[in-house]
Amino acid sequence: MSIGANVEESQSAQSKADFVSKLQISLKEAKETKYWLRILVTTGIVEDNKLLPLIKENEEIIKVIAAIVVKTKPNNSK
Repeated sequence: MSIGANVEESQSAQSKADFVSKLQISLKEAKETKYWLRILVTTGIVEDNKLLPLIKENEEIIKVIAAIVVKTKPNNSK
């Protein structure tokens, strides 16, 4: 789970396309994290009330990264 590492790396991107690419990797990682958190809840390995704050935070991270990607993609620039 390298969400933060890829976001950090995007800050040193060599181009706008590179920036978007690194953020898209972060977005994929965040979605994978969402999957694993759901698995932990579904299987009962961890009580859902303990993971609920993490699930909500992860959803916010997904929304923020997705919004940045959409606004930054070269074909969306004005």
